[in-house]
Amino acid sequence: MIEIAMAFDDAFWAPTYATMRSICLTTHHPGQLRFHLMHRALTPEHMAAIASIGRDYGATINFIDIDALNILEGRIAAFPRIRLRRLNPIVYARLFLGDLLDPEIARVLYLDSDLFIRSPLDPLYFMEMGGYAVAAVLQPDRMHVIAGKDLRARKAFSMAEPYFNAGVMLIDMVQYRQMDFAAGLAGLHASELAQFYYDQDMINFCFRGRILELDMRWNLQNPEPAHEVLNPSIVHYSANPKPWFVWSRVAFKRTYRHLMTNQYYYQYRRERLVRMVRRCLRLG
Repeated sequence: MIEIAMAFDDAFWAPTYATMRSICLTTHHPGQLRFHLMHRALTPEHMAAIASIGRDYGATINFIDIDALNILEGRIAAFPRIRLRRLNPIVYARLFLGDLLDPEIARVLYLDSDLFIRSPLDPLYFMEMGGYAVAAVLQPDRMHVIAGKDLRARKAFSMAEPYFNAGVMLIDMVQYRQMDFAAGLAGLHASELAQFYYDQDMINFCFRGRILELDMRWNLQNPEPAHEVLNPSIVHYSANPKPWFVWSRVAFKRTYRHLMTNQYYYQYRRERLVRMVRRCLRLG
């Protein structure tokens, strides 16, 4: 069994469907996949679309309603106040995998929802981790992510050390359950904590020296059409150009549209347009 965890809200239902479908399409044994979907406020229609993955491919789907469990808000309150406001709080869910997943699960592959899996995950999932707690790919623009404007030094991180993207992580759950992220950050000054990039910084800081570096093919980030020649196993649309944007110029865009299916692709675009108009009307 391959255990896969994802976290998303209703605004990301269709990309989640596409990521899950790409996994099922590129595996030899989709019936051996088990998805643990940590979600917020899914509409019945969107939940049904995602659940169809189980019916169509035989995969097992475990929906985990974050709000019903009342875990996210209370736990986040214990974390430092961060200046950034762009990301949805659902990104913190991956920090609480130990509380949300069955304690019998010894290993899990955490995946973001803006991925395109292009080859079987077996070599990644069943790899030897050599005692490391997490396996992940380096963040390509890690110097800017770590230091920000003018590459000003931060005490929590050194640009001489590796820094990893948290969008694809193979996790040893035995070690992960033992991590208290709030306690691990307790010694840092408030001004330093205020600069943190949400959970990705927290994972890199708390598991420093315990993250195994993966080959970039397992998380090719911010992919452009020229990167298609690299034949990556996992494409990560980590920057703002997403394959469901009309104007975007990203790798495998045409294939991704059919991965999401024409029906859901156009439905998702309409829903995004409606949300955007409603936001504009509220601002006006």
